[in-house]
Amino acid sequence: MSPGNVADALLRRWYVVVVALLLTAAGAYQVVRPEPRYTGSAVVVLKPPVTRNQPNQLTNLQPPLAAVSYAVVRQLRSPSGKDELRAAGVRGDYQLVPRNSGTSAMPQYLIPSLQVQSQASDRDTAVATVRRVIDVYGAHVERLQTAQGVPAGARITPSVLTSPSAAPVQGDRVRGLAGTALLGTAGGVLGALWLDRLLAGRRPAAAHGRRPHAAPVATAH
Repeated sequence: MSPGNVADALLRRWYVVVVALLLTAAGAYQVVRPEPRYTGSAVVVLKPPVTRNQPNQLTNLQPPLAAVSYAVVRQLRSPSGKDELRAAGVRGDYQLVPRNSGTSAMPQYLIPSLQVQSQASDRDTAVATVRRVIDVYGAHVERLQTAQGVPAGARITPSVLTSPSAAPVQGDRVRGLAGTALLGTAGGVLGALWLDRLLAGRRPAAAHGRRPHAAPVATAH
């Protein structure tokens, strides 16, 4: 299809281009003036019990603690765990991300720390969601040790390293506008060409279906 044919098709289906332009303008408005979004975040670590040899719990973070933490995370990611979080008032988007707070040479998830994140339309909701997730996480750790009969003085405990806080989500408006314009232009052009070809294909079929009536033949008496 030549550029001239494309231009003719766009002129014939100008209403498709207009609809695409309106949708693009609406998308651009959402990019320029988006709804406020906040990301809540906190870091939790499982600490071993205090012993005489290791009075500082943070210096005795062993890999088995990371395994316990990851097992609890898997429980919370299961359907029953998601139902439990919803029952606790957790709404919207949230994430449980095991993280490595050691060096780059240290194996992943060796240190039992967990980053809890959430996204909400306001700062207070994002922070409250993080707190609720931490509470449910701590309750799971406690129930796990109760089921194993671990004495109270020998139990591991979750500790919040960084208090829950929320920060606004900042997007790149220039990239957003460029992407919106590209999608709108491509969608309008392709939609107009597709509709033009579809309607053009129907016209010959309709013309083929309409046959001229035969003229009556005069008979001699």
